[in-house]
Amino acid sequence: MTKLIKLNKKNKHLVEIVINRPEKLNAMTKPMWIELGKVFKKLSKNKNLRCIIIRGQGGKSFSPGNDIGEFKKQRSSSKLAKSYGKFLHGTLGAIFDCPIPTIALIEGICVGGGLEIAGCCDIRICGKSSRFGVPIKRLGLTMAAKELEVLLKVTNYTTAMEILFEGRVFGADEAFQKRLVNRVVNDKDVEKETYKSAELICEGAPKVARWHKQFARNILKNGKVTEKINNLGYKCYDTQDFKIGYQSFLNKTKPKFKNK
Repeated sequence: MTKLIKLNKKNKHLVEIVINRPEKLNAMTKPMWIELGKVFKKLSKNKNLRCIIIRGQGGKSFSPGNDIGEFKKQRSSSKLAKSYGKFLHGTLGAIFDCPIPTIALIEGICVGGGLEIAGCCDIRICGKSSRFGVPIKRLGLTMAAKELEVLLKVTNYTTAMEILFEGRVFGADEAFQKRLVNRVVNDKDVEKETYKSAELICEGAPKVARWHKQFARNILKNGKVTEKINNLGYKCYDTQDFKIGYQSFLNKTKPKFKNK
């Protein structure tokens, strides 16, 4: 683990990933993209994890995306950009494909690549002063197709085009209207609300949360419910957690799921 991507283990079910470069508002560099991808791939194999939170260090910025100062050496030609993109897109894919429920805790700036990272998460919670956008038109750059795919899955075609064509940086309320975030809360409450959401996720049957994520991603990918994914939906009845949950409901007690 590098000092620029930190991993804080809260308990055996919950971890927090921190983009830790506050002096640059948590702008991403190539090594950071690579490390972030490695962290998500490793965590994805953890059968005990029930939720992952990702945030930026310092409270002022989730991330403004890529460090522009890196472009001269790392992305000054199409060949270099394509090589760089393999790492960036691999990391976005690792976040999006993670089987564990993910939450983006957004404080302050969340634009460009930062918005793409958050967009790959399942839930996004931000503060009222948070700012969003993809102002790359000012750099004469396109958003790579694989990155645009993230934006399209979060919003829709017309909204994505508005964000890219206009290149505006806009506030949290507009981000909520555009479906870029699930919840807007007071700045001082972002952490509390995010951890409240994580706690609710961790209280549920973990296999069920992972199955729901798998079902939804599969339906979006295929544009329909396949017979295979429909049949998988009945597997929950064979789990020990179903018996625990069912009995707890009858007994009016709080279930303690075992992930079995």
